[in-house]
Amino acid sequence: MHIAADKHGLTLEIDSAGTGDWHIGQPPDPRAQAAALKLGNTDISKLQGRQITNRDFLEYDLICALDESNLADLRAMGGDGPAEISLLLDHLPGSEGQAVADPYYGNDGDFAMCWAQVTAATDALARRLSKTNW
Repeated sequence: MHIAADKHGLTLEIDSAGTGDWHIGQPPDPRAQAAALKLGNTDISKLQGRQITNRDFLEYDLICALDESNLADLRAMGGDGPAEISLLLDHLPGSEGQAVADPYYGNDGDFAMCWAQVTAATDALARRLSKTNW
């Protein structure tokens, strides 16, 4: 999203978190790191997994899930915050209601597909936000 925000002249606070606690403190999957470097010229190796907290629902305006299971978890956790909760692909015309392909049990091509979906959706979202003066 940082790439898309910069491309559209947006200054946004962007973060990533999981609904579960399985990867807290761990760097991204090496295959995700390779895809980010190869396809987006982006080094994500220093990132560390964290679990979403109630505070996130208060501090962020928009929280996006990559699939229906995580969307349901986010809605159940939503708390009192004003954050809009949606699927990421809901922001990509023609892909509404769809999940981002989960590459975890796949190969490099699956990580490339995931990167392409996330890139297209974040670009569409950033384009929309730039038109609404965020």
